[in-house]
Amino acid sequence: MKMRALGAVVTFSILGGLLLGCPKDSSKPAPGTDGEGGAAPSNGRIKIAVIPKGTTHEFWKSVHAGAVKASREVDVDIVWKGPLKEDDLKAQVDVVSTFVAQGVSGIVLAPLNDTALRAPVKQAAQAKIPVVVFDSDLQGDDHVSFVATDNVAAGKLAGDHVSKLLNDKGNVVVLRYQEGSASTQNREKGFLDAVKAKPGLKVVSDNQYGGATTESAFAKGESLLLAQKAETGAVNGIFTPNESTTFGMLLALRKSNMHKKMKFVGFDASDKLVGALKEGDVDGLVVQNPFNMGYLAVKTMADHLRGKKVDKRIDTGARLVTKDNLEDPAVKEVMQPDLKKWLGE
Repeated sequence: MKMRALGAVVTFSILGGLLLGCPKDSSKPAPGTDGEGGAAPSNGRIKIAVIPKGTTHEFWKSVHAGAVKASREVDVDIVWKGPLKEDDLKAQVDVVSTFVAQGVSGIVLAPLNDTALRAPVKQAAQAKIPVVVFDSDLQGDDHVSFVATDNVAAGKLAGDHVSKLLNDKGNVVVLRYQEGSASTQNREKGFLDAVKAKPGLKVVSDNQYGGATTESAFAKGESLLLAQKAETGAVNGIFTPNESTTFGMLLALRKSNMHKKMKFVGFDASDKLVGALKEGDVDGLVVQNPFNMGYLAVKTMADHLRGKKVDKRIDTGARLVTKDNLEDPAVKEVMQPDLKKWLGE
């Protein structure tokens, strides 16, 4: 995806608006630090900007809660600010550039695009503001650490489960997320690698993109099912790589009365998707640990700022959730984190 130059001057009014509009999570006062890679604000507090891909999906609320927990434990301030929707690339670029202009201690970023965010992250590095990338990878080496799920392995979990459900034979479709999203591209790769290893399975469509909203994924899901003549039994298995594509495809299947007529494995979880899993409309959900991802991303940045060595790559884990293991305590801890405790919601 080509982008115009990103070095626009941030006006005083925009900067002021963001300063007033950003919620802040703070804890007890602590001495400042001039930790490796970035400087503390003049009041002696470490201030970390946490920038998600979006702010509406349940996934990001769990990330936010984990970030708040880490901020309290390691005694730093965080500012949570990101685009409303996961397709607003310009908004995310502007948020990063604004935080660089503000001179925060560090930035924790889930990039919407693996190349388009390189320029603002490089600007941050040049301003001696370190960046920890989380959830989705970024090309280049200007960030100090990458905190995320091993998405290829997570996609393979989904592929193996679909293969098992179909007894290694049948036609499979993938409704992708959007181009440039490294995390979902890797999930799609892991799924396709697992499925293509089974000679009896055939991928009949893997070039359609659902987009960043439930609405767009629902529309694309409907057209995909129609194009593949799914109502005739020509599609046996479906994979979707994130929350919006999974819920959108679920709605498309229900509208056409094809739910339960094919094996459907999605990615990420929400109350509605868990309900669909219980009802048998979804056969499996590969879930990450977004709470742990937010927690480790902020903790890693705080450690880096305080001069501690941090790993270049930190895996936050993923697991397959089915109707059979939904009540497992370990699964419930990942699926139902206590958001109210940390976000007050």
